[in-house]
Amino acid sequence: MVTNLKLKSTYGLAGNDAVGDNATRFFFLSDVSMTNSSRGAYFGTYANIGYPGISINRYANDLITWETARKTNLSLELGLLNDIDLQAELYYEKRDNILMERASIPTSMGLEGETPKANSGEAEANGVDISLNYKHSFNKDLWLQVMSNYTYAHSKFLVFEEPAYPNAPWKSSVGYSLGQTWGYIAERLFIDEEDIRNSPTQFGTYMAGDIKYRDLNNDGKITEMDMAPIGYPTTPEVVYGFGASAGWKAWDFSFFFQGLARESFWINYTDTSPFINGQRALLQAYADDHWSEDNRNEYALWPRLSPSVVENNNKTSTWFMRDGSFLRLKEVQLGYSLPESLLKKIAMHSLRVYFVGSNVLTFSKFKLWDPEMGGNGFKYPVQRMYQMGLQLNF
Repeated sequence: MVTNLKLKSTYGLAGNDAVGDNATRFFFLSDVSMTNSSRGAYFGTYANIGYPGISINRYANDLITWETARKTNLSLELGLLNDIDLQAELYYEKRDNILMERASIPTSMGLEGETPKANSGEAEANGVDISLNYKHSFNKDLWLQVMSNYTYAHSKFLVFEEPAYPNAPWKSSVGYSLGQTWGYIAERLFIDEEDIRNSPTQFGTYMAGDIKYRDLNNDGKITEMDMAPIGYPTTPEVVYGFGASAGWKAWDFSFFFQGLARESFWINYTDTSPFINGQRALLQAYADDHWSEDNRNEYALWPRLSPSVVENNNKTSTWFMRDGSFLRLKEVQLGYSLPESLLKKIAMHSLRVYFVGSNVLTFSKFKLWDPEMGGNGFKYPVQRMYQMGLQLNF
């Protein structure tokens, strides 16, 4: 019954010294500018002889160190009846000393230059990788092979360098994914000028047909304090695939699906806005469903049309948030191989005729364009291709 069984576990402590960037990573050295003309001094009878002053771009900090990660893996390899192969792995990682900017440095300290950094962040990640394969030959004419894989990965901040938010707990990053997006909660589109006057103030110049945001802290104005965690991370937390190959006599058939889930993306307002600079095309979906004087739909797909980017609408919000999950039939193939009895007559070793379809079907809640293109529908799309071929071997 059990043809293979392995239980494995690992624990390790790893370091990451690639903190900062090439310009700022040497934190134990100060960065001083000796040519700051705005702080210079002038001398002479007519004050026409000047010398530059000195300013500090960054203070030395010899306490900055590398990040540390404690990693634990548990894995299982299981084989059954020589036909089924299961591999599963669980992992957990705790990361300390994450380099972050100090959240609130009072101006009374008299510091200048960039905001000081410290190894103050902590985060954890966990997930699972599973693959399950099955292969079996039923007889000399019929065989089957099935393959599947599944990956789930999730992360969250445990400690995050940020100001205290006693009256706005939704602003805290603690407990959220490292790839979490913050944005405004869009309620609907403004109905008319009366609706605007009776609503909190927003951004720039806006009018009926523009997006109305929710005032989370009830202070009568929409600001960054009203930004909350919205959607899933922009990197999918679930990636999976499955497929099968089968053969019967001279025929063979195979297919493979790939998919992802728990991912969000945002329609890029600037890149897909029509009429910008008099050159941008109008997508049919926007033409069919946008706010206008004749169609005062407060939940229309697109706000009012404008020849320029509307600052108020060009904010990360739930209005343009979309579910990025999809399932795609990545490839399907059908082939026929000539029998050996015929091959001998034509002095050939093998001859196979096949048909292949790539990116044939996509299942997704998002219908405007291919979800794998993300927020800009004007990019070059994933191609659907069909091929026919002949394989000859003499």
